[in-house]
Amino acid sequence: MTRLNGRTALVTGGARGIGRAICEAYAREGAQVAVADLDLTKARDTATAIGGVAVEMDVTDHDQIKTGVAQVEDELGGIDILVNNAGVFNMAPLDEITAQDYRRQYDVNVGGAIFTTQAVVPGMKARGKGGAIINFSSQAGRRGEPNITIYCSTKAAVISVTQCLALELAPHNIRVNAIAPGVVDTPMWDQVDALFAKYENREPGEKKRLVGKYVPLGHMGRPDEIADPCVFLASDDARYITAQTLNVDGGNWMN
Repeated sequence: MTRLNGRTALVTGGARGIGRAICEAYAREGAQVAVADLDLTKARDTATAIGGVAVEMDVTDHDQIKTGVAQVEDELGGIDILVNNAGVFNMAPLDEITAQDYRRQYDVNVGGAIFTTQAVVPGMKARGKGGAIINFSSQAGRRGEPNITIYCSTKAAVISVTQCLALELAPHNIRVNAIAPGVVDTPMWDQVDALFAKYENREPGEKKRLVGKYVPLGHMGRPDEIADPCVFLASDDARYITAQTLNVDGGNWMN
């Protein structure tokens, strides 16, 4: 499979979970892949496994974003595909929300996508070949949920950011789309389950079991089931698609 042959992709939060699955899928499709992550050791593990390069990147640190993008452009000759996958989750009832947690979730989930895109786009424009940018929203960005005010609102913001940037960058043939996953079986969901156990008075593992049970297709998503649509959106198969958010959630949410 060579749908991404000759292209270079930068994937933030690429060391594990959905991010790693995207890196693996892109490499199988012929892309050069830069694995960007806070955890450089794990980024190197993923990069070694797929024949890519590792980049230490905190998407809340603008200088580190610029340095990381410059490294990828220098080592791999430019960036054709950007996946803004890095994200954090937390939940709390209204009376426990803190300014620090508010800033952290917005800085990573929204600011990370905006400012990494800002760093990558000049190179895409200069090369004149267009590009593909894929942001990560969530089914939580499609609907409100109790005790998840900050996270849900960040993921709704990602949908709006995607639409705005898609229209701004369309004259340069740079397509901007988003994916809204549902519940996906990754280590992050174990952390989510623990928070639900705390705030909904549940047994550990109960929430995870229930959310998988109630997905219309009958199970929690796997990382590869999110990565495959990322391949599609980055490829020429999606050349006439921009400003869209694709639900990849087993039928949990209907447009």
